[in-house]
Amino acid sequence: MAMRGFAYQRAVSVKEASALIAREPGRAAALAGGTDLLGTLKDNIHAAYPEILVDLKAVPGLRRIKATKGGLAIGALATLAELASHPATRARYPLLAQAAKAVASPQIRNMGTVAGNICQEPRCWYYRTPGNLFHCLRKGGGRCGAMFGENRYHSVFGAARMAASPCQSACPNRTDVPAVMSALRRGDPAAAARTLLEVNPLPAVTGRICPHYCESDCGRTGYDEAVSIREVERFLGDYSLEHAQELYQAPRSDTRQRVAVAGSGPAGLAAAYFLRKAGHRVTVFERNPVAGGMLAYCIPSYRLPREVLDKVVAALKGMGVEFQLGAEAGGAGLSFAALRKRHDALFLGTGLWRQKSLGLEDEGLLVGGLQFLLDCRAGKASCAGRRVLVIGGGSVAVDVAVSALRLGAAGVAMACLESRADMPAFPEDIEQALLEKVELLPSWGPSKVIASGGRLKGMELVRCTEVFDREKRFRPVFDHSVTRTFAADDVILAIGLRADLSYAGRSLKLGRGLIAAHEETMATNLKGVFAGGDAVSGPASVVSAIAAGRKAAQAIDSFLAGRKAKASRQDRRAPGAMLDFNAAALARSGRAQVPQTPPERRRIDREDRPTLGRAAAEAEARRCANCGCVAVNASDLAPALLALGARIRTTKRTLPAAEFFASRPMQSTALAAGELVTEVFIPAPAPGARQGFLKFRLRNAIDFPIVSVASVLDLEGGKLGSASIALGAVAPVPLRAQEAEAFLKGRAPDEDTAARAGDIAVQACHPLAKNGFKVQLVRALLRKAILAAGC
Repeated sequence: MAMRGFAYQRAVSVKEASALIAREPGRAAALAGGTDLLGTLKDNIHAAYPEILVDLKAVPGLRRIKATKGGLAIGALATLAELASHPATRARYPLLAQAAKAVASPQIRNMGTVAGNICQEPRCWYYRTPGNLFHCLRKGGGRCGAMFGENRYHSVFGAARMAASPCQSACPNRTDVPAVMSALRRGDPAAAARTLLEVNPLPAVTGRICPHYCESDCGRTGYDEAVSIREVERFLGDYSLEHAQELYQAPRSDTRQRVAVAGSGPAGLAAAYFLRKAGHRVTVFERNPVAGGMLAYCIPSYRLPREVLDKVVAALKGMGVEFQLGAEAGGAGLSFAALRKRHDALFLGTGLWRQKSLGLEDEGLLVGGLQFLLDCRAGKASCAGRRVLVIGGGSVAVDVAVSALRLGAAGVAMACLESRADMPAFPEDIEQALLEKVELLPSWGPSKVIASGGRLKGMELVRCTEVFDREKRFRPVFDHSVTRTFAADDVILAIGLRADLSYAGRSLKLGRGLIAAHEETMATNLKGVFAGGDAVSGPASVVSAIAAGRKAAQAIDSFLAGRKAKASRQDRRAPGAMLDFNAAALARSGRAQVPQTPPERRRIDREDRPTLGRAAAEAEARRCANCGCVAVNASDLAPALLALGARIRTTKRTLPAAEFFASRPMQSTALAAGELVTEVFIPAPAPGARQGFLKFRLRNAIDFPIVSVASVLDLEGGKLGSASIALGAVAPVPLRAQEAEAFLKGRAPDEDTAARAGDIAVQACHPLAKNGFKVQLVRALLRKAILAAGC
């Protein structure tokens, strides 16, 4: 693969080089020996290519190796060959000399530098594949290919977090799914529920009706079957409501600040929950006699039973949230101005309640989908023996169609503009419609209402050839030469809803018929007024509305405290953190199967499936691997420096080796942008300390380590004293075998001690599907190192 062109700049000082790289983050890269960097450029392993290479070789003072009474100072540009052959290294630091000599070939050691070796990028095959064929987790991609793929040479000590896991990234509310699953695997559903409630106060709702975007990006996809995250969430949601007194607690402090929430849909309920948790006095104003907004009135009972929502509302009331029902924003005594005046802040979550129209003659004979669903909830709808045509292809249209069938309709069809592949309904909703014998009529649009004597007879449909124009704007194109007549007793429109924002007057800024609000803070143009949910975004998922309510609550809390609102935190855990890795999930398995009521026995007022039991939910949680990066640190010097207690000096700070090495996106160190290594300092070893470096590789030269062990062992009177043992190429960072070190103190370096220390060192191992042999290599090399100390 040909190397692309780049600009070349020769730096004359570290300060100049550092400033240039920091000024051009991502565009400029440091060139030391070049043995790693030039290979990555030639193979084009990254999506972005550096445009400037800053050559450090002319910078004075970076190549020296100087021994002092206190230790050894090694310049960043000292070559590996120079380090391996230096008299001071060979005499006082044989471990370091052995590690340097173990790197690759003589040619590479003559060019490669100390800083380059310890800063090299991961050597994972997926990471290094030419052409960036696998844009993996370590490079900002969606998943680690090695987790369930080729992993013979990868970590046996777990995975490192890079960013949000794929499932978390796919969730509009950024639910930390792996943390939830980890707690449940530990047998602690209360902790799992608390983690879920940190971002979602309605898990019993989303566990039933969420489209579970998270599952489509589960790391198991393509390996066997995605973890059934929604079913686990439903279990935890029901658990939370059963333990509401414990999990939905009132705040300990009261800010005495009053916040009004207009609308009690998912955005409003979420905002109320998080505002109350922050200690504010929250009043929810709902126009209808029952709280819940669309959740209460338009989601069929077979998907979301009323009693579930009633428990959610009761839990919020238990926290101290006040609900005023039958109180419509803009209604009598509750004007927009009055709401603002009586409260310190206002959240608008008034949703979409106005039916869109087709503009056809005799449209008054048709039924609105919203009204139909309202009637279903109220027990007023009847379709017995009638032929029903539903206009629309979204998930609401599916709800209407399935509800009509369950009410006894003789037949139900759905006509939509979109093709079958482009129907906006969620795939599982379409599958349900087909299972329940709904007839799909894709690529057909309504053309004419057919009526006689003031009574509906059916609808003329016209072929739709395009729905959107080249700019993705809604602009359907029809072939009027292709029509069909569909006889129907009822035609129900499920073509979307619009907002009624007349209550706000002209002071509130709108856009395309919706409230204009900041994407992150949900702030409107009016001071102290925030908005979220469908009234801002248009029709969206329940989990998206919850996310908007959470963001708004955080911004309102900042506003009331006089702080500048910040973007909502997306991730609690920093990149590089070692994960609670679950090796048991690596075996192939099927997802939890929830028994479904047969289609012929399904009812409109009863759920189609039960909630998972605790044992089944915990079993499903064990299928979550807690995905992270399992690439190892392949530097030969890294474990040596860790065992010797080295300190790495940079242009900004001095770091102990244990803090310098890190597993982060596209790097193996904790270096910040523009930060360069200038020197490695190794303190003087204790007199008589036995040092050693052992490396297992497939060939005697060239290869990177499969496992390496660096050891510094004190021996006094035939007994081991202090010990420093570092393991290389077995984890995302070099690891100290601290438990084994503690075990060795005061013991003779014999066969029994060596064997037992090896067992202790691998206690925390979690081998992947194909690299269990590395565990035995750790034992063998550690045994050899301990026995060598006694010779």
